[in-house]
Amino acid sequence: MDTATPTTRDIVAKLWSLCHVLRDDGVSYNEYVTELTYLLFLKMLAETEREDRLPIAYRWNSLVQREGLDQLDHYKRLLLDLGNPKFVSDPLVLAIFVDAQTRLTRPTNLKALTTAIDKLDWFSAREEGLGNLYEGLLEKNAAEKKSGAGQYFTPRPLIDCIVRLMKPKAGEEIQDPAAGTGGFLVAADYFIKQVTDNLYKLSEAGAFFQRHGAYSGAELVIDTHRLCLMNLMLHGIEGGVVHVDTLSPDGEALGKADLILTNPPFGTKKGGGRPTRTDFSVTAETSNKQLAFVEHIVRGLKPGGRAAVVVPDNVLFEDNSGRRLRRWLMDLCNLHTILRLPTGIFYAQGVKTNVLFFRRGQSDKANTKEVWIYDLRADMPAFGKTRPLTVDDFAEFEECYGADPNGAAKRVDAGETGRFRCFTREQIATRNDNLDIAWLRDTEINAEEGLTEPEDIAAAIIGHLRAALDDIENISDELEAEDEHGVTLPEAAE
Repeated sequence: MDTATPTTRDIVAKLWSLCHVLRDDGVSYNEYVTELTYLLFLKMLAETEREDRLPIAYRWNSLVQREGLDQLDHYKRLLLDLGNPKFVSDPLVLAIFVDAQTRLTRPTNLKALTTAIDKLDWFSAREEGLGNLYEGLLEKNAAEKKSGAGQYFTPRPLIDCIVRLMKPKAGEEIQDPAAGTGGFLVAADYFIKQVTDNLYKLSEAGAFFQRHGAYSGAELVIDTHRLCLMNLMLHGIEGGVVHVDTLSPDGEALGKADLILTNPPFGTKKGGGRPTRTDFSVTAETSNKQLAFVEHIVRGLKPGGRAAVVVPDNVLFEDNSGRRLRRWLMDLCNLHTILRLPTGIFYAQGVKTNVLFFRRGQSDKANTKEVWIYDLRADMPAFGKTRPLTVDDFAEFEECYGADPNGAAKRVDAGETGRFRCFTREQIATRNDNLDIAWLRDTEINAEEGLTEPEDIAAAIIGHLRAALDDIENISDELEAEDEHGVTLPEAAE
């Protein structure tokens, strides 16, 4: 979904260059993007003639025309009041400005930002799509490893590949329970708009549903939730993503979906805490977040609903809770495809990841008959700053996957020398339900030796250390669960 034009990229570059102005004010990359979100929200409401959502005193011109300390003081009051229900009734405005505060301390820096924003080519930005501009800004932030934002930002080529394969449809309820900045929901919306002539082929009620009811999700980190709401709004989607913990009872309120697309957070819950969901049974005894998110996804699908979820390797091979989850998943769902992703495509360079594609069955037993695995990890180049992931990297996989979103298209096993192979449920059972299956020569270590950028090398080391720490925490968590029960936990639970 690379819709950025040279003009959009030029505007993004200009906006990003402003962050250098703020370094002396102690503003980090992430704080800068959040600061820009406040200001861009005000400016974009002015550009789209939607300032009726704001009190008159806090509209763009009232801010930009002020000078010096008066402007900075007014801006601070604005941030406080726009997040206060006593002053504002619009739910989106309240959500974007809740607990908002500025890190700017110098009036000259605020003036530099407001003046630069005012001088941008807003006519071209509107023509090309304000959402594309903001998406470009988020991508720029994620690419800057020092910001740490990459952990919330799934690479666009991967998102677009998944969306093309899953084929979201108008009228479907689409969910991302770990929404980040909203990339999956925005891409699904873009796909549907391409098919429906920007929703004009739909009825009035159908178009309204797409804008106000089709998308739902959750994001735990408040600043990331802010960016997500802004991103959705600029793409014509109002609300839908709430600021809650999906693994808490609040997550149950997300409801059932026809399609779930997500890249949930990896690792363990802080302090070793476990999910507090009352409806969880399979992963109730583990603090491993990715396992718990998979349980949420399975429970969150309507019968016949489909999902694509990014998970780290340990979901495929972990014993105890992991094995119980895989058996339960393959019973309730048709786990028809696994894509082994290359390393180096996420901020945590050394973390090995996969995409699980599955469909919820109409019954709760024996839905998975065979699993097709595509290995895009072995014998692949070192991805990083000098070799970014592209759409072309997924072309062969998409061809092998086929046109059916539920994996029912005719497929061909490429054999031991190919990347695409089929394994029956019986074969998987003989492996003790371990789905971490590789048959090609793995040159991942050699690929990482080919990294040249210091940032990529450092990220790879950090990623490996984090993965090792997560493995240690998971083992400790399992041992603690066994000790509490006095015996090893049962292999399957429902």
